[in-house]
Amino acid sequence: MAEYPLPKFHFEVEIGGNTLGFTEVTGLDKQIDVIEYREGQSKTYSKIKMPGMQKYSNITMKRGTFVGKTEYYDWLKTVDMLGNTERRDITIKLLNENHEPVFTWKALNAFPTKVQASDLKADGNEVAIETIEIAHEGLSLVQ
Repeated sequence: MAEYPLPKFHFEVEIGGNTLGFTEVTGLDKQIDVIEYREGQSKTYSKIKMPGMQKYSNITMKRGTFVGKTEYYDWLKTVDMLGNTERRDITIKLLNENHEPVFTWKALNAFPTKVQASDLKADGNEVAIETIEIAHEGLSLVQ
């Protein structure tokens, strides 16, 4: 039997225990900074490299705009400069043809950093899409 790569269009997102539908999720990446070091009396004229701090991109999610659905804006209102922000864990699941999770990503202690309403265009024929950008403190792949 041949193996095929997974399609990326069948997924679900849980934010704070609520399952929401999105058209697009981006920013599921993790990077490790590189620390370069050279001791003064080293016999080689090059630096050694060591792993440093981990960093994560913000997660961006897009969905259609619906009447009465203002969760993004309500959540953004909870962000304040004193750190009393309402943080939520986010689970993103890539599903197979039987609607079972194949890969699951967990983002910890997430909070919104940007909410963007759809562009408005008088001669357009598209669905209004709203966007939320979310910062978090860690992304892990759980299987």
